[in-house]
Amino acid sequence: MKEMKFETKVIHVGGEPDPVTGAIMPPIFQTSTFVQSSPGEHKGYEYTRSHNPTRTRLETLLASLENAKHCLVTSSGLAASSLIMHMLPKGSKIICGDDVYGGTYRLFSKVFPDIHEYKFVDTTNLKKLEAAINEFKPALVWLETPTNPLLKISDIDSITAMAKKVNALTVVDNTFMSPFFQNPLDHGADIVIHSMTKFINGHSDVVGGAVMMNSQEIKDKLFFYQNAIGPCQSPFDSWLVIRGIKTLALRMKTHAANAMKVATYLEAHPKVERVIYPGLKSHPQYELGLKQMKGPGGMITFFLKGGIKESRTFLENVHLFALAESLGGVESLVDHPAIMTHASIPQKVREELGIFDNLIRLSVGIEDADDLIQDLETAFSKV
Repeated sequence: MKEMKFETKVIHVGGEPDPVTGAIMPPIFQTSTFVQSSPGEHKGYEYTRSHNPTRTRLETLLASLENAKHCLVTSSGLAASSLIMHMLPKGSKIICGDDVYGGTYRLFSKVFPDIHEYKFVDTTNLKKLEAAINEFKPALVWLETPTNPLLKISDIDSITAMAKKVNALTVVDNTFMSPFFQNPLDHGADIVIHSMTKFINGHSDVVGGAVMMNSQEIKDKLFFYQNAIGPCQSPFDSWLVIRGIKTLALRMKTHAANAMKVATYLEAHPKVERVIYPGLKSHPQYELGLKQMKGPGGMITFFLKGGIKESRTFLENVHLFALAESLGGVESLVDHPAIMTHASIPQKVREELGIFDNLIRLSVGIEDADDLIQDLETAFSKV
């Protein structure tokens, strides 16, 4: 059979009927341990922290979607990031994008700074980044593209080529795009990570992370640390993600279609200072986005005219857009990064990046777009 299309993979890869009963939905192996026929003789599974059949199905499915040979799933996105940091030799140098998820910034600046050395660089500025790579000689370059929350797009092909010249690995956090809209391994990345909490699961009921790669050596190192430290995902949560992924293609198409309508509405609104959305031609890296992404995604950042007072009024008067952290669920969410998701980044650093008190981040869900626009309009009328 020829290679399946994405929409078919999400249904069938890792979702084969149970070979014992024929159940079309494979059972959850909700067990902590597995019986051995003799000491050390088993059927591939010993203990669920190490391996579990339900988790294996999810890892097989995710690897196929990201065009990877290997995948490991973890208890959270930050657990996945931590495993990569543990994998690196002590004293490694890491170049990280300057605009990243607040939890990633906190992990690198507060948890690991005594173990590794970090430099934060604007990865959309290739000349500046190349100079930093040549001078710093990193072991790893960490990208988010598009970034959180400013939606900056970095050139994965060019950056991975730069990194390879100094034998550095490249990690791409692909959470905002999901494997449906972007596949960084196809552009030279060594490792792709996701917070499965977001678009991959898509139903705001699971916290999880995933790491995908083609290298057996990297996979073996990461698995050693996962097994040794223990941030594995539970069988039940793995099953829920398998269930959520089945609609990933349908959801991502709707997220993007709705976001395009909302972004177009916002760009024309008199109370909006500026809109950042990869699907708009006004986006600084619009052409690059067309080159390496199959669609613009469901995330929008915009700047309200005014400051914290106006932002609070707006945020207190949305109803369909739920004021909550996280993103990527079927329901629309609105977030104030300076106070919520990126509060762990010092104010001075936030403002240097452009994360001001009038910046609002939208995760556009799969509701009717006209209803979402009406909800925003009602909130604007209160400002």
